[in-house]
Amino acid sequence: MTSERQHEYELGHSERELRRLATQAALVDPMTRDYLRRAGLRAGMHVLDVGSGAGDVAFLAADIVGPTGLVIGSDRSAEALDAARARAAQRGLENVTFHQCDPATFTFDIAFDAAVGRYVLMFAPDPVEMLRGVARHLGPGGVMVFHEVDWTGAASFPSVPTYDNCFRCIVETFRRVGTNPNMGLQLHSTFVKAGLPAPSMAVSALAGGGSDSMSGIDLISDLAATMAPVMEQMGYASGSVVVGRYEVGAWSRRM
Repeated sequence: MTSERQHEYELGHSERELRRLATQAALVDPMTRDYLRRAGLRAGMHVLDVGSGAGDVAFLAADIVGPTGLVIGSDRSAEALDAARARAAQRGLENVTFHQCDPATFTFDIAFDAAVGRYVLMFAPDPVEMLRGVARHLGPGGVMVFHEVDWTGAASFPSVPTYDNCFRCIVETFRRVGTNPNMGLQLHSTFVKAGLPAPSMAVSALAGGGSDSMSGIDLISDLAATMAPVMEQMGYASGSVVVGRYEVGAWSRRM
């Protein structure tokens, strides 16, 4: 890991990236929904979505908390939030709003029952401080839930060199720009260091042989295409079953 990020967010917020996020959401939303429900999200809760991007996790949370609940999405990117607001309007969601801010330092006028996030801490320069800042917004017994990736398990059996090299390039590029590709399995220590109770955790992964119309292969190939310019800038561009990265969920309650 570098001591300082080389890019604000190397994946950007282009139309292509928003399409990639839509593909990603279709594949991993069931995992995130499972983590949210197991963490205790339920109807009527007020939820803070950290790093909303195009809004996918906010929409999942909104579906769980229902019309009596509220979801406030937060992100520093105006471009991403414009897309999130448009999508919320298209869905007719009245229990979701979005704020352009850094949720770790912003002051909200309500206490939240839960704070959630997906693929956020891996990009944070200091994920422990970020969790501490977000935890300020939780009331007593409030739930903290994060879904992060860990590339430890990505592999192909028997080995497919193209696939294996693809995910290695992604991982090494992440490291070179200061993004943590192993955040998922570090969630436990991050929660504890942030002063939260040790979290419950779960691990899922996509696997397939490429015969599906959409599979974990899409996540790897789309991400590699998006990151190709950064790979080059960082100097790193260079019939089997494939297993994707680990999708790790962790949740805990504020004491």
